Amino acid sequence: MVDFRIDRRSGVATYLQIVQQTRNALRLGLLLPGDRLPTAREVVAATAVNPNTVLKAYRELEREGLVAPRPGKGTFVLRSLAREEAATDSPLRAELSSWARRARTAGLERDDVAALVTAVLDEEYTVGPGSRTEAIEGIE
Repeated sequence: MVDFRIDRRSGVATYLQIVQQTRNALRLGLLLPGDRLPTAREVVAATAVNPNTVLKAYRELEREGLVAPRPGKGTFVLRSLAREEAATDSPLRAELSSWARRARTAGLERDDVAALVTAVLDEEYTVGPGSRTEAIEGIE
């Protein structure tokens, strides 16, 4: 099961935080097809958000084809977003974990690391003239 953590200072709508955390759990294999999401009542009790916010998030996930409600039983995962390369025992995850430990040892705060990772991701995953992605594709 997933434990939602709501950051009220993030500037991101609460329902979108629930959607993103669910997608992340699906990507990391923490939620698998057939798993039940926490009920709206359970999420409200754990996070003190409005029940309609939870239902809005679940409707968005349903619209994306990731979950489906079963009346009287709950909302269940339909499909996974997990990739073998992101599994907890993958070499990439081990490298990233090692890098994060080095960053922390070097004195970087969580926000510093998040900013650095975001900047690198933006560089690596932006497609367009002169981007690294275009340069890599041109090599192949």
